[in-house]
Amino acid sequence: MKLLFDQNLSHRLVEALQNEYPDSKHVRDLGLSRASDSLVWAYASDNSFTLVSKDADFHQLSLLHGAPPKVIWVRRGNCTTDEFIDLLRAHRREIEAFESDVEASFLALS
Repeated sequence: MKLLFDQNLSHRLVEALQNEYPDSKHVRDLGLSRASDSLVWAYASDNSFTLVSKDADFHQLSLLHGAPPKVIWVRRGNCTTDEFIDLLRAHRREIEAFESDVEASFLALS
């Protein structure tokens, strides 16, 4: 499962979640940290990533365009990176089911 973490999330997530979500990347690692949402969207779509963000803009793009890419929108206020890691680990089965559902394009976690 390949997750692409948006710029509003810590780049530390990639290493911390390597066992659970191998092949995941952060936009910073791909030279996309200053890219527009539409460019990040296109990259995720072209490279089979699921976007993970706290940004509501990706939720809107998901409603407008559908998948790909799929979008995981984390609806939590300020939280630490460790809390974010715990959240993605706790919802791993739900995320895996979302990934395998061909009709699903959007998942909100809180």
